Amino acid sequence: MASHRANYDGVAVAVPVTVPYQRFSDRPVHWWIGKALKALVDQSGLAKEQIDGFSLASFTLAPDNPVGVAQHMGMSLRWVDGISLGGASGVVGLRRAARAVQAGDANVVACVAADVNQPGSFRDLVTTFSRFAQDGAYPYGGAGPNASFALLTDYYMRTYGATAEDFGKLAVSQRTNALSNPNALFRTPLTLQDYVEARPIADPIKLFDCVMPCSGADAFLVMREEIARDLDIGYTHLRGTIERHNSFEHDPVQFRGGWQMDSDELWGMADLGPDDMDFLQTYDDYPVISMLQFEDLGFCAKGEGPDFVRQNEFTIEGSFPHNTSGGQLSVGQAGAAGGTLGMVEALRQLTDMPAGAPVTEAKAGLVSGFGMINYDRGLCSAAAILSREGS
Repeated sequence: MASHRANYDGVAVAVPVTVPYQRFSDRPVHWWIGKALKALVDQSGLAKEQIDGFSLASFTLAPDNPVGVAQHMGMSLRWVDGISLGGASGVVGLRRAARAVQAGDANVVACVAADVNQPGSFRDLVTTFSRFAQDGAYPYGGAGPNASFALLTDYYMRTYGATAEDFGKLAVSQRTNALSNPNALFRTPLTLQDYVEARPIADPIKLFDCVMPCSGADAFLVMREEIARDLDIGYTHLRGTIERHNSFEHDPVQFRGGWQMDSDELWGMADLGPDDMDFLQTYDDYPVISMLQFEDLGFCAKGEGPDFVRQNEFTIEGSFPHNTSGGQLSVGQAGAAGGTLGMVEALRQLTDMPAGAPVTEAKAGLVSGFGMINYDRGLCSAAAILSREGS
């Protein structure tokens, strides 16, 4: 379907920020949010008072809310948004902030995602995450996302012929990418043999298929392009975005996501195609979800993901640079910040500020998000195409 949405001319996306992840933290999430906001101010050259929009994603903010956080931080805002879409939050936050800037509702929006992890807190989050899960899975022995994604992975393997080695190639490549990233929590080399021989978690999922919960924050700024030029900071153009929720609800098992419904519109809005992308940052809580994104975003046809993986190399220097920071599988999953990890990495690559190794001459890239798994499927999907200033 052709796009009927206006483009994102005049919007700049800039200043990627990461507050380095930790396995556990006894600090409140407000500390992480505050560190991210301060870094945005320091690195942009803006005064705090110039930030008049605020988008916040967090699972561990209760009983507070984004407006309460703004009060804590001494921010007076014209526009505020709280996004509870899990791994889709980073892209959706960008999309909505860009429209606010275009509409004149805000000049500069700080997009922040942060969460804290403490011993036992992930178990508590999973227990209360979804009424669907509580009613439809837990009474029958379902134990959170590992069991749900094992179901999806098993179906995909049986239907399309994917092997453990195919998924392992993605995990090993991401670990290779993480070795140069000082923010990654896992920087020990991983071999395919390590992956295949790892202890089982929920058949067919094994240890290195699963993200590790941690604490951390990621953030970036969305602003009017003339402000970015006046600040003399590197920025990117937003070429197109999509979001879709509760797609293909009648599929008995999730083997596709909402990207498939809107990818033609995304490429049409950007006036670019898959071959124009210099890298792809997928949401990767489990490798099967990255495989779905390869297909549903148009890099290969449905069911061709295994062959696509076998025909490409996914390291930074490879034929298809993928999750160039290491992704969540090697950096860690800081709750809702997991959906912003790929966004800040894309911004770094396109503004010549990579935390690790650069993708040579990268001019454009795609960031994809996925979130809110209930008992059998993720409900939220989103994607954004960014290009280097001037391209």
